[in-house]
Amino acid sequence: MAPAPALHIDVPWLLQRHEEVLPEQPTINDFSALVAAVARHRVDPPRLGVDSDSAWRAAALLHTLAVLRPLPSANARFACATAVAYMYASGAGIDPPYGALVDLARDLMAGDTDVYGAADRLRSWQI
Repeated sequence: MAPAPALHIDVPWLLQRHEEVLPEQPTINDFSALVAAVARHRVDPPRLGVDSDSAWRAAALLHTLAVLRPLPSANARFACATAVAYMYASGAGIDPPYGALVDLARDLMAGDTDVYGAADRLRSWQI
């Protein structure tokens, strides 16, 4: 059986997630960060010998949004919610241990892990 085609999102999809997750924060500080997240999650392959999958694409969204900080505040919350929504929309839900997703966002923002490490963690949480 052939793998399912990749789910590619766009800036309006990210704006919808923003509205759902942070309705009290109507402003986007940097639209270029959203454009970068969209472009990055579409890269295939992300590096030689590594196939793109929903976990890598979600990790690319999470990493880009957390590090580039398109919002005035709550960027980690937005990035985490977007990654979860992407995994769900891709048909690959996740069930991370309590606090693990926030820890992952913190690790990404601190440079303690990279997008590939984030993808590995997301894969380990798939249900």
